[in-house]
Amino acid sequence: MYSVTGPKPAFKASTDTEDRTRDRVLSAVLQHGPVSAAELGDLLNVTPAAVRRHLDALTQAGVVEVKRVATSGTGAGRPARRYVLTSRGQSTIGDDYLDIARSALARLASLGGPEAVEEFARERFGEMERRYAPLMEAAGPDVAARSRALAEALTADGFVASAASVQGRAPLPAHLASVQLCQGHCPVQQLAAEFPEFCESETAVFSRLLGVDVRRLSTLARGGHVCTTHIPTGRVSVPTPALRAAHHQSDETIDTERP
Repeated sequence: MYSVTGPKPAFKASTDTEDRTRDRVLSAVLQHGPVSAAELGDLLNVTPAAVRRHLDALTQAGVVEVKRVATSGTGAGRPARRYVLTSRGQSTIGDDYLDIARSALARLASLGGPEAVEEFARERFGEMERRYAPLMEAAGPDVAARSRALAEALTADGFVASAASVQGRAPLPAHLASVQLCQGHCPVQQLAAEFPEFCESETAVFSRLLGVDVRRLSTLARGGHVCTTHIPTGRVSVPTPALRAAHHQSDETIDTERP
């Protein structure tokens, strides 16, 4: 017989290690998805077999799913397997008391109409705008630099954001250069699915902070893997004083489209 003080602590330590690794895999899928098992292994310095074991467990739990993604240059081969978070996976990472908030907003809409929900959303993102404005000022007048600063601020607030430059290349003219701002997590995703005013207000805030019209290409609330915002950088570089003035514009002056 084996001692009860021998194998059990080792098993517990192994279980704890497995749990921590699984959490790391889940976080990496959140930040980098759609992402392949091989890419996750490189990112986390974990063996491919271990990564696939954790991905299988997360898939069975319903928090991760496989997407088939066609890759360029691979001929007629099978689409690559990429992993993303499911809606359930997104909701497990902070749900902002979803049921209570949904009921409260529905009640607000019944009492004050859609305008009341719009005002609530503007106030919520107005606080974000006030906090982020000094960071945009510090980044200077360059739109790309402000976009990176915005991504850093959003990440600090838990939105898991990144800003990737897209350069205009022949035959595309240079003035079509842009930044794609991606947000891998939204703490109010399910609320925004029912009340798109949240996405609209956030988009308007991004426009004012950056000093340019932006376009939402996809949102988590509408089933996208990430929230993606197109930010043109090749046409304009807004002076800092103009950016200050933009903070006081009405939402009605910002041309945004429903995500």
